Amino acid sequence: MIPQSVIDEVLSRHEISETVGKYVHLTKNGKYLKGLCPFHSEKTPSFTVTPEKQIFHCYGCGKGGNVIKFVMEMEGESFPEAVKALAEEAGIPITWTTANHEEPSAFHKEKKILIEAHEYSSKLYHYLLRNMEVAKPAREYLMSRGFTDTLIEQFGIGYAPARWDTLTQALERKGYAPAEMEAGGLLSRRQESEGYVDRFRDRIMFPIHDAAGQIVAFAGRLLSDGQPKYLNSPETALFNKSKTLYRLHEARPAIRRSRQAVLFEGYVDVIKAWSAGVHNGVATMGTALTGEHAAVLKRFADEVILCYDGDDAGQAAAHKSIPLLEEAGFRVRVSVLPNRMDPDEYISSHGDEPFVREFIEGAVSAVKFQLIYLRKSHILLEEDGRIRYLRDAVRIVARRDSPTERELLLKELAQEFGVSLDTLKQESFEYRQQEKLGNAGDIPAGSWNNVWNEKRSASKNPPLGAAHVNAERQLLSWMMQDKETALLVQQKLGERFHVEDHAALAAYLYAYYAQNNDPDVGRFVAVLQDDRLERTASAIALIDIPFGERELEDCIRTIGRASLAREVERLTEELNRAQRAGDYSRATQMGIEIIALEKQRKQF
Repeated sequence: MIPQSVIDEVLSRHEISETVGKYVHLTKNGKYLKGLCPFHSEKTPSFTVTPEKQIFHCYGCGKGGNVIKFVMEMEGESFPEAVKALAEEAGIPITWTTANHEEPSAFHKEKKILIEAHEYSSKLYHYLLRNMEVAKPAREYLMSRGFTDTLIEQFGIGYAPARWDTLTQALERKGYAPAEMEAGGLLSRRQESEGYVDRFRDRIMFPIHDAAGQIVAFAGRLLSDGQPKYLNSPETALFNKSKTLYRLHEARPAIRRSRQAVLFEGYVDVIKAWSAGVHNGVATMGTALTGEHAAVLKRFADEVILCYDGDDAGQAAAHKSIPLLEEAGFRVRVSVLPNRMDPDEYISSHGDEPFVREFIEGAVSAVKFQLIYLRKSHILLEEDGRIRYLRDAVRIVARRDSPTERELLLKELAQEFGVSLDTLKQESFEYRQQEKLGNAGDIPAGSWNNVWNEKRSASKNPPLGAAHVNAERQLLSWMMQDKETALLVQQKLGERFHVEDHAALAAYLYAYYAQNNDPDVGRFVAVLQDDRLERTASAIALIDIPFGERELEDCIRTIGRASLAREVERLTEELNRAQRAGDYSRATQMGIEIIALEKQRKQF
């Protein structure tokens, strides 16, 4: 059991805006901080942090809570794990025991077994690559790609033979249930008969680690002809490709030191760049970059260099990734590799030092890359093409926040195309005015913090419900902020809240103050340890209506009357049932009670 004093100290030592700011780019909006929610995909900010109350809440997906809950959600940790991590970060001694007498949950048992099975599979694949004759083509292929024995060892690279049951038999001998191994992504069910087969066959195997360094999945590169060339583990209890970045567990120290991450498209690119001295490189799992990936990186880095393939697909992917990363608060630069080469090919052909100098240190700014990319869609040899390019280029430049950056970029465009700088500046000014007012047609990616989106995000607030429901929410908001108000509500209403979650929160508040706790929204939310109640409490805490004695009495009266009305309805139904059953004595009793309640309701 974790002492309450430790939980309180963890909450007091971690400013929620600082912790959330490691994952989410926040901007000040009055007494709130706003940003793009890291828990669901959105283009306009509906995620709110309230430093005054030490809570977060998203009006889009409904998630909310205190700093502990935020870390739980972001890292996929349990309450004890999140408290322990935050305590260690704050230098709070871990003096409590995490052991308990309860059996681990089925989910945690499953994860433990799958992690053990993945570790064993990785060792088996690596042994086969290094020692078996059947893996000789794989070793020769890796040598031809510039993989040394040191790199193979360091990255745990292995080989899955072309046989159908190499891993299946090995796992069965170790006592692992094939059905569980199939759910974990290591095996596949036979399509035409009973039983299971290896998911990966005739593939060079790259183990994928989670943030803690545990192997949770594999990527397999096919040696023979066929498709798919690269095969990843499926989504499992261990592996979520939308959140996982290849080699982040090893690259994290270098990323923290430099506050810079280099983002590649492939596993081989990461490994070859590592051998070239780029130790802050990571890659997505064969999928497009997501907001969740960006949120993970934001914990450690302020700048991202996109080092994607030099072909059309790679450059298009880089172009799409820029607004996502900028919205997450990163400075973005882009490597523009020549001759449609990928990083692996360039390093093999030209060496380590030129790659680092030209494409890591020499990566261009995001806007420069966007202008380079834009040229591909215009014919600059024709006057009409140049005009169209200039208009689109000025629109891109106009979206930059820095006046100095806009001035320099427009000056370069003016000099290159022989156009007046004043003309381009005027056009840039008009674009900025249009987009600020929200009448520029399609709102561009990367401009989420403008007036247009402020109006859009306002609609994310929960719709108003019945009067008594709103009264309950308002009362609970005041109760979280003031002990005397909570005691008064307890005296006059007790448990007579209509909404189940509201009644539960009221009961928790009565108990919270009965233990002589002072008003503290973040601390109160920590007491709940129920996902639904934490969301509800964080949303209610954001209600910002000034307290007043008359308003308080109105809320109590509204709820009291609604409660009595509901009781009258219940008794009326009983009266009708009694009359239908011929039980006139009970019907008379119900009628007397209804009259009393109606009289009480009028006096409330």
